[in-house]
Amino acid sequence: MTFSIVARCAQTGMFGVAISSSSPAVAARCAHARAGVGAVASQNVTDPRLGPRALDLMALGASAPEAVTVIRQTAAAPAFRQVLAVDAAGRTAIHSGPRALGTWAEASGRDCAAGGNLLADADVPSAMVAGFEAATGHLGERLIAAMQAGLAAGGEAGPVHSAGLLLVREVDWPVADLRVDWTEDCPIAALAGLWVLYAPQLDAYVTRALNPEDAPSYGVPGDE
Repeated sequence: MTFSIVARCAQTGMFGVAISSSSPAVAARCAHARAGVGAVASQNVTDPRLGPRALDLMALGASAPEAVTVIRQTAAAPAFRQVLAVDAAGRTAIHSGPRALGTWAEASGRDCAAGGNLLADADVPSAMVAGFEAATGHLGERLIAAMQAGLAAGGEAGPVHSAGLLLVREVDWPVADLRVDWTEDCPIAALAGLWVLYAPQLDAYVTRALNPEDAPSYGVPGDE
């Protein structure tokens, strides 16, 4: 019921997660990232505790493969879980339990890992990795390209209704947390539209938080 990708930008150190599902508000439960540490997607009969736990392990020095191994060995009901992780060195790891739903698959690439369950085609994660690696520009752009490639390869077996994009970099909060929590139309297309709207303002929002005196005009009535 979900397909996702976690990734690192080797040039900027930014981490991100992009995800889509037939379930509502998928990114609220499944997308996790921490600046300087890594990114994790926890999906398929989701246990939202696994993302923060994997990030805690990586913050303590575990690699993505080591963190995912600990999750596999100690999490409740690991046979039902699917967990994808990337760490600060670009290492990736994936756990897909044998009771993942429907057709499930996984793929890893340079600084990225993709996986899904209840897929229309087992090649969807590989298409996502290829789409990410072929794309250029901002990490957000490349993650959107990966999701579009996954959708073009078949996506989920049924229609998807929600999607999200989570990005972190040098500050303590997500620099982008864009969500389409439910739509009868294509949530990935809607997410791509949100990114086009948000991307030019991303840096300004960070500046406003850190140093409002240097921030660009807010563009609201009364702003001088």
